Amino acid sequence: MSTQQVSTDKLRNLPESYGKIGWTLLIAGVVLTLLSFAVNSKHASFGLIMTLTFVATIGIGGLFWVGVEYVSSAVWSTALRRPFEFIAGVIPFLIILALPLLFRMKTVFEWTHLSYFKDDPSMLVKAPYLNVTFFVVRTIFVFAIWWLFYYLIVKNSRVQDTTKDQNLTTKNVRLSAGFMPVFAITLTIFSIDWLMSLTPSWFSTIFGVYVFSGAVLSSMAFGTLVIVLLNEKDRFPVKLTPDHYYNLGAFLFAFVVFWAYIGFSQFMLQWYGNLREETLYYIPRMHGSWAVVSIALALVEFLIPFFLLITKPAKMDPKRLVFVSIWLLASHALDIYWMVMPVYNPDKAVFGVSEVAFLVLSVGMIMAVFAYKAKANNMVPIGDPKLQRGLEFHL
Repeated sequence: MSTQQVSTDKLRNLPESYGKIGWTLLIAGVVLTLLSFAVNSKHASFGLIMTLTFVATIGIGGLFWVGVEYVSSAVWSTALRRPFEFIAGVIPFLIILALPLLFRMKTVFEWTHLSYFKDDPSMLVKAPYLNVTFFVVRTIFVFAIWWLFYYLIVKNSRVQDTTKDQNLTTKNVRLSAGFMPVFAITLTIFSIDWLMSLTPSWFSTIFGVYVFSGAVLSSMAFGTLVIVLLNEKDRFPVKLTPDHYYNLGAFLFAFVVFWAYIGFSQFMLQWYGNLREETLYYIPRMHGSWAVVSIALALVEFLIPFFLLITKPAKMDPKRLVFVSIWLLASHALDIYWMVMPVYNPDKAVFGVSEVAFLVLSVGMIMAVFAYKAKANNMVPIGDPKLQRGLEFHL
C-alpha cells in the first residue's frame, strides 16, 4: 500500500454524531453530578473520585500506548497512534475533576482528621506522607508531569504532519523512553493517594500494578472501539486489515489475562497471609452484596472476555472487537466502583444518582475531548516516516 492511499479528505472525518453524543453526555453528567451533591454530598464525593479515576486511567493509559509505539519502534501501529493521542487529550482536564475533591478531602479521607492518628498510634508512621498539604502537592505534581509529557510528545507528532521532519520521531522516542519510568512512579503515586489511602491502614505492594493493568486495558479498549468503528464505516483515512485488528485483539486478550493475574495474586497473597492490616480490605468485599460485585467483576473483566478473544479469528472479527471493547470499558467502571464504594458503605453495594453521574460524566468527557481533538487534527500521522511500512504490515 502506498502513501497515496491515505485519504486526505478523511483525515478529519469523525462523524458529527460522536461529538454531539459526547457533549450531550458531558453536560448531562455535570448536571447529574451537581444534583448528586445536592442529594448527598458525601456519596457524590466518592462518585467524583470514581470519575477522576476512570478518566485519569484511560487518559494516561492512552499516553502510555503512544509511548510504547515510539519506544518499541513498532511499525504496524503507526497508523493507529493518533487516536490514542486524542484519548490522552483528557489529561489537561484532570485538575478540573480533582479540584472539588481537594476542597472536600475531610469528607472522604479519614486520615485528614487528627483524631484518626490519635485513635490508632500505629498509623503515625504514615503521617509524614498522609497529610493534606503533601497530598495536594503530589496531585499537582503528578498532573503537571503527565501534562508536560503529553504536550511535548503530541506537539512533536502533530508538527511532523506539516514539516515531515524525521528528527521529531527521534525526539519522541527519547521523550517516551523518559516517560516510561516516570509513568510507573506517578501512576503508583496517584493510585496510592486517591484509591489506597481511602483505606489508610491497608497496603499492597502491587496495587499500583493492578491500577496500571486496568488503565492500559481500558485505554486499549477505547482506542480499539473507535478505530474499528471508524474503519468499518469507511471513515478512517487508511483501510486497516485483519492483521491490524488481530494485534489490537491480542493486546486486549493479553491485558485481560494480566489484569486477572495481578488481581488474583494480590488477593491470594493477602488472604493467605491472614494479617489484619491486609485482609481488612477484602473482608467487606467478600460479604453480602459486595460479594456479588466481587464475583461479577471476576466474570466480566476476565472470564467472559477471555473466552470471547481466545481464538485467532475472534481477534480479527470487527463486531467481536467492538462488543468486547464496550464490555471491557463497562468492566473497568465496575472495577473502579469495587475499589472505591465499599469505603463509603461497607455493609452493602449502593447505586444511585452519584453512580449514574459517574458513568455519564466519565464517558461524556472522554468522548467530547476525543471529538474535539479529532476535528482539529489529522486522524493519522501523515508525516511519520514509519507510516508507509505500517500500512503494508502483514503478520
